[in-house]
Amino acid sequence: MSKSCPELLREAANLIEEALSRSPTASRGTGDSGSSVTADTGRSQSRTPVQAEVARLFAPYNIGARRNMTRRPAQVQQQEWACPLHCTLVGDVAIGEGVMRYFMTTIISKLQFGFSLDLGGMGQTLLFEGEPDHLVPAASEALIESNLFRVAGRMLGHTFLHDGPHVTGLSPAVIHVLFNGDPEMANVTEDCPDLHIRSIIELLEHEDLTPEQKDTVSDLSMSWDLPAVTKTNRRWLHNKLLLHAVVGRTMHQIKQLRKGLKDVMVWPLLTSRPDVVPLLFPKMAEMQFTPQMLLEKITWPVEDSDDEDFDLDTTCRITGFLRMFIETASSGTLAQLLTFWVGWEMLPPELRVEISGGTLPTSSTCFETLKLPAHFKLYMDFEKALVAAIKSTGFGLV
Repeated sequence: MSKSCPELLREAANLIEEALSRSPTASRGTGDSGSSVTADTGRSQSRTPVQAEVARLFAPYNIGARRNMTRRPAQVQQQEWACPLHCTLVGDVAIGEGVMRYFMTTIISKLQFGFSLDLGGMGQTLLFEGEPDHLVPAASEALIESNLFRVAGRMLGHTFLHDGPHVTGLSPAVIHVLFNGDPEMANVTEDCPDLHIRSIIELLEHEDLTPEQKDTVSDLSMSWDLPAVTKTNRRWLHNKLLLHAVVGRTMHQIKQLRKGLKDVMVWPLLTSRPDVVPLLFPKMAEMQFTPQMLLEKITWPVEDSDDEDFDLDTTCRITGFLRMFIETASSGTLAQLLTFWVGWEMLPPELRVEISGGTLPTSSTCFETLKLPAHFKLYMDFEKALVAAIKSTGFGLV
């Protein structure tokens, strides 16, 4: 019968102790033989110094410890990705809803415009690439291996639950496949982000191909394990090349996005209510702001306000400057103003305006209140200060 490691170690300790007790050094000073028997009897009843030292040295290797050491790597802590999101800004005393909006705005901005990761020598790594309203996941092995698209799915799920900003302009084909649609029913050439590959695929739309064009198309198709182009397979090959360029090269990324949405527990809602999907992935045109959209939400200062006392002329002048700024601003500038005002590019039920005695415009994002200094006399000075404010931090205070 085989013995366990601790049993062997204990036997080794006993043998070492017995050998030491038989040596002249060990028996020196023991007196008569009776004292030796007494020492041996004591050794059988309790641990000797040698046994204690051996036990101490090899304690981590007992059965229980070895089992724990085997299990420990597998006991990965499970994160509750669907739990309520709580944000704290390190080194900042800011609290409240504005902090949540700042966090949501930051992460969606990273998904929309890319991370500061120099993976391709460009200084910026895009998560989605292509034309507006035809964005597809980037075909980057580094992004796929890092599971970054699963993280993106979690971010999208949380911003959706908090009615926050969205990633806009995703390709309808990608959205279709993301929610288990047939990949072969939703592809258009605009969904192909690689302009060189797109130009080759578009050659198949011509009635006649030159020998050079046939060679170019055949080289691409054969590199993707598809047959060379012939007169009879041109339409079929066109669809297969487009399918691989749009969906085939992004299937791993789409699966990771799906897992991320499932982690946050919004997947059952999205699959059972397809009409909700456009709210999660809106088109860019649907997220464009107009001056009228903002002006309809603004609650202007009134004369009996409890704020600092400013005469009616000052209040009318400053609010008039703001109205003029909004009416002449582009959609992008209005989005920046809204982010500075409330913390993200989402219109709240009400936008408030106050006149203050400060130097530059500020805002209380938690209360959706824009505070405008009263000292401006010229619109040019007001516009310069407001543009500087919304472009410097994009959020609240300067």
